[in-house]
Amino acid sequence: MEPMEPEQDQDPGQLYERRIASRFAAFDQDGDGTISREDFSTAAKRLLTEFEVSFRSDRGQALCDGAEAFWQGMAGIADVDGDQRVSRAEFVGGAVKRLHDHPERFAEIARPFLHAVLAIAATPADVERALVTLGIAPVAAALSARTLPTVTSGQVDEAAAVTAFARYFMTE
Repeated sequence: MEPMEPEQDQDPGQLYERRIASRFAAFDQDGDGTISREDFSTAAKRLLTEFEVSFRSDRGQALCDGAEAFWQGMAGIADVDGDQRVSRAEFVGGAVKRLHDHPERFAEIARPFLHAVLAIAATPADVERALVTLGIAPVAAALSARTLPTVTSGQVDEAAAVTAFARYFMTE
């Protein structure tokens, strides 16, 4: 087995694709190697359970609707073969290449879901808890959540959160 090259010695394009591909796992909630509608539904259910929000409540319905809208946007951009699953290659080759120079387009796809998440997990501590619930490593979740700007009420600034989310997934 050959030792891996240090990151600084790798081609920037390869390094970028490897980083983006690693972010794929955050969407693949069931770990089957694809992103599907079920992964987005699972994410919503995990958050509803963690924050003790009823599926039938307005906030529960908004979260499930946001997850569905996010899935539809993701599939529309990345599901090249139309099988209702986004493979890692489709995610890297489709979504990332199409959105790399326009992360705001990804932000618009994610906005309904993130808006609903922030209605349930409004503070940086709650966002950290939500990220851990979705499978993000605790250290990364803490760092991400604690760096989000807040408004005077102490709640996470939604516009900043949406922008940060898009940058994380779609830029270097």
